[in-house]
Amino acid sequence: MMKNIGKEAEEVILQNIVVGSRASKLALKQTNWVINELKKQAVPYTFTIKEIDTSGDQRTDIPLTKLGAGGVFLAELQEQLMDGTIDFAVHSLKDVPLAAPSGLAIASIPIREDHRDAYIANDHISFHDLPSGAVIGTSSLRRAAQLLAKRPDIQTKWIRGPIDTRLAQLHAGDYDAIILAVAGMKRLGLDLQHITTYLPDDHFVPAMGQGALAIECREDDKTMQEILQTIYHHETAIAVITERLFLRAFDEGEQAPIGGYASVKNGVIHLRGMVISMDGQTVLLHETTGTDPSKLANDTANALIKEGALDIIAATNAELAKK
Repeated sequence: MMKNIGKEAEEVILQNIVVGSRASKLALKQTNWVINELKKQAVPYTFTIKEIDTSGDQRTDIPLTKLGAGGVFLAELQEQLMDGTIDFAVHSLKDVPLAAPSGLAIASIPIREDHRDAYIANDHISFHDLPSGAVIGTSSLRRAAQLLAKRPDIQTKWIRGPIDTRLAQLHAGDYDAIILAVAGMKRLGLDLQHITTYLPDDHFVPAMGQGALAIECREDDKTMQEILQTIYHHETAIAVITERLFLRAFDEGEQAPIGGYASVKNGVIHLRGMVISMDGQTVLLHETTGTDPSKLANDTANALIKEGALDIIAATNAELAKK
């Protein structure tokens, strides 16, 4: 059992922490970033990464909507957390379902990377200058709907796999443009000159938690929670908690085209929420400011529900069930 952080730990042989990570390049970059941030805090431990394949990584030939409502990138990591094979796991927060398995806890949320989406086009053709019928690759129903809201004459086509593979498919001519999360590109150290446009978050509202990481460990492992709290970022945590509370307000809405982004400045939270039909023709948008994450989330969700958000979610789920 690991010792608590303290002066006495400096006098013993450093104990090792086993960190679980998906095997993708991006996941490993994120995990190494977390480890490096912990090392900056001079925690008295060494670290080993255990790469774990998840069902979401193994089935890149299938759209995420067909793999289930959530957790396709987490289940195998969580199993190894529960049995003690690993001590903590690093996740992209937007992939983490609202309901956590019994016995596990999100112990820390570090500072957020860029939350925006990036539009990347061959020859840097602007979105508005794409010819009618142009094909844009995305793995997200939300992104596809937001694109169609602006350009109902273009086509969206699902694309999955590592970011470098998606860029290669774009440059090979399989797509006219693709949409990627800016955070992933930055973490991988990719040339940001690839980006044609940073999509504005007043219309292209990102996924709840986009750009943020969640570090998960066993609920009863208080020592590990204390270690992970050394890189906790308060403003990021408040923002993403508000976003996730907003999503929680919608029954069975985790697969629907819903966007939510919160920012915190001087203790005041600004939340922008969006629910959009799959064809992009109905866009519901509401913004609120306040200091209480739960009230802010519920007020924003209720405003959208009054405008018909639940009908959009039900129609989306019905459409997905046919596929």
